[in-house]
Amino acid sequence: MFKNNKTLLTTGLVIASIFAGTFSGSAIAADEKWKVRFRGIGILPDDSSNNITLNNTTGLNAGVGVDEAFVPELDITYMITPHWGVEAIAGIARHDVSINGNDATLTGLGIGDGFDIFDTWVLPPTVTLQYHFLPDNNIRPYVGVGVNYTATLFDDATDQLEAILGPVDVSSSNSWGYALQAGVDYDINESWFFNVDVKYIDINTTAKLGFNGGNLEVDLDINPFVVGAGVGYRF
Repeated sequence: MFKNNKTLLTTGLVIASIFAGTFSGSAIAADEKWKVRFRGIGILPDDSSNNITLNNTTGLNAGVGVDEAFVPELDITYMITPHWGVEAIAGIARHDVSINGNDATLTGLGIGDGFDIFDTWVLPPTVTLQYHFLPDNNIRPYVGVGVNYTATLFDDATDQLEAILGPVDVSSSNSWGYALQAGVDYDINESWFFNVDVKYIDINTTAKLGFNGGNLEVDLDINPFVVGAGVGYRF
């Protein structure tokens, strides 16, 4: 799992601040209403979970974790004023969920630390209200805060797990949460710009795995940092 997310976020904010303070640019009129950005993003979970529950009663000495993902992302921003904008973000990513820890009940079955138990597709549409500090400059830092809805789709037990337990039915819950954002746009020309963006998104889910003779259940906080870079077009 990625363990230096907070350091990475801090570094990104420092870089954005340096850009904002170092470069001034001739102003390009801040009269555009729309910005469309295409980014490559890294989804870096700051994950944690409670212990897995077996058959609704027994707490095991193990939790679960989520791996990282790297995918494309599209967002659209509407500028209400030169300083204030609303951004809608869309993307989808596949994540593997694995055992975190060792429990005698699980290790007796051959299921130990790092064992992948299922995968899921995460669709987290997010809307943020942004404040753009220097709308007339060719380098424009911004911050944002907003709301996220996360849908988990196509939950699927791994072949390795089903080889041990037989057919496994997996379901994980959807969630609402908040989102925080910081980034900077850097003009390439009058219409195109380069973008760097960092978000923190509050995401949690409850995963349930049912199999012949029992079930497993675990509460999981994914809480990813989403770090991205790409290009945008304004009009």
